[in-house]
Amino acid sequence: MFILKKLISQFFLPVPLCLELFIIGLVLLLFTRKQRAGKLIISIGVILFTFLSYEAIPNILLKPLEYQYSSLLLNTPSDSTTDDIVPSGKWIVVLGGGNIPDPKIPVTSQLSEASMVRLIEAVRLHNKMPGSKLILSGGGVFRLVPEAETMSRVAKAIGVNQEDIILETDSKDTEDEARLIKPIVGNEGFILVTSAAHMPRSIALFKKLGMHPIPAPTNHLSYESQGISPGSFFPSSGGLSKAESVLHEYLGLAWAKLRGQT
Repeated sequence: MFILKKLISQFFLPVPLCLELFIIGLVLLLFTRKQRAGKLIISIGVILFTFLSYEAIPNILLKPLEYQYSSLLLNTPSDSTTDDIVPSGKWIVVLGGGNIPDPKIPVTSQLSEASMVRLIEAVRLHNKMPGSKLILSGGGVFRLVPEAETMSRVAKAIGVNQEDIILETDSKDTEDEARLIKPIVGNEGFILVTSAAHMPRSIALFKKLGMHPIPAPTNHLSYESQGISPGSFFPSSGGLSKAESVLHEYLGLAWAKLRGQT
């Protein structure tokens, strides 16, 4: 079921979806008499590809996901110092976001951008919470080395003590991560660190199991406009990347709802 879910979801991501439309349209144009249908399908593909390539569009779709939960450890408005509001708690859970376990490159390059940002945010919180433990989560579904192990190597490389790290290396997806982390944290509250767009689905899955996560979203992809530049008028691979994140999360939420997980 897991492999089937991953395979089917790929067909609905921006680049494969647009490519499917182009291929279907070309087949109709070249090998059938359905010329109008072929032209229409290709036109839809072009419009969709262009629509999703402008970052402003994915940004609009990302914001409802990314800003459901506020960032953790905000400065007190009335305090002139830079001290943060630190919650009490023992556990900081970091969900994996991908790794590239290639021994020929530095360990800091063996994490995806999402995993690295999540880990750095978790280490920042850990440094402000004496006695806290990092639970690094993520199995090696399509890799020989679990994501959690790569995150652990990076964490130790930037100064986290081995005794402050707990690994969960058997999970295949977020649902698995919630199920396997529950025996570790029990009924205690814990800080949950993951990408902001991924946070609503993660919180729902953890709460469904009766757990008590405190959201600490990071790796935000949408943001307030910083002004107009020449690039604002052109489609980009960055827009497609954001669109992929949006579709991935909305598909994940729909799947979880269908299965009664949220």
